[in-house]
Amino acid sequence: MQKILIPTDFSENAWNAIDYAMQLFRNKHCTFYLLNTYTPVIPSSRFMAKMIDGERIVDAVRDTSEKSLKKTVDRIKSKYGNPNHSFETISSFNLLVEEVKDLVDSLGIHLVVTGTKGASGIDEVFMGSNTVRIIKNTKKCPVLAIPYNYDYTTPSEIAFATDFTRFYTTSELMPLIEMARMFNSAIRIVHVQYGIKALSELQQFNLNMLRRYLKGVEHYVHTVSEINSVSQTLEIFSKELDIHLLALLNYQHSYMEKMTREPIVKRAAFHTQIPLFVIPELGMEGVSSSSDEKVEQQAYQ
Repeated sequence: MQKILIPTDFSENAWNAIDYAMQLFRNKHCTFYLLNTYTPVIPSSRFMAKMIDGERIVDAVRDTSEKSLKKTVDRIKSKYGNPNHSFETISSFNLLVEEVKDLVDSLGIHLVVTGTKGASGIDEVFMGSNTVRIIKNTKKCPVLAIPYNYDYTTPSEIAFATDFTRFYTTSELMPLIEMARMFNSAIRIVHVQYGIKALSELQQFNLNMLRRYLKGVEHYVHTVSEINSVSQTLEIFSKELDIHLLALLNYQHSYMEKMTREPIVKRAAFHTQIPLFVIPELGMEGVSSSSDEKVEQQAYQ
């Protein structure tokens, strides 16, 4: 049983992410946790119990949140009525990113699905600032970010963007492998090259190990030259090969980190046109302790 957390602010952007998740996991037994957080502005810091129409402000906002969550579940059931799916609602007086982090830990969430809207302000050119913060702070499960107005397409073509500079663990790659197996997808490993430069011995080793882990999954390796920026290069690659899902590992100096730090002018054209599947770097406590993996990690130490 998959446990999937979906934050919502009841916007159409958030509904689009819910809609995508319902279709993506239509054949899987899942429990979906729909989360809405609220932090109402209190007119007087001295009187937390200030009354509005007989209710405290916090109570009024909580009531609205809970009713809206129920309406969202009713809307899902009315549209899909999938017996494989069950729903729980969570209305929380908390900051969104903190609540997501807490729930991933306490509920053992397997995946966070969130909407992301294109640039409306300088800080949101890459994608919504809340989405970026969720990705940066979610360390124990992948985050699937669905672009605004993206129409669901079965992810039969998945791009995995990587530079081969880091050792891959089976635990980190498993979400990608499971996604590919679920839809019999091809994984297109894409490496953004800076100039004409051969892979180092370490990069070649990591590539070979990656291909070993992907044995049994259809996969290809593509090397592309950087065009202006990493984000624009990956966008062009995705369009040319009709990619349906872009997967990235999130660790220090990864493509994901580089994209969120690129100068505004370089990433202005990149508006996450396809879903992003961001897999966090696992600490040693989350890494498989198999003897093969230990030997492989020690090969270049």
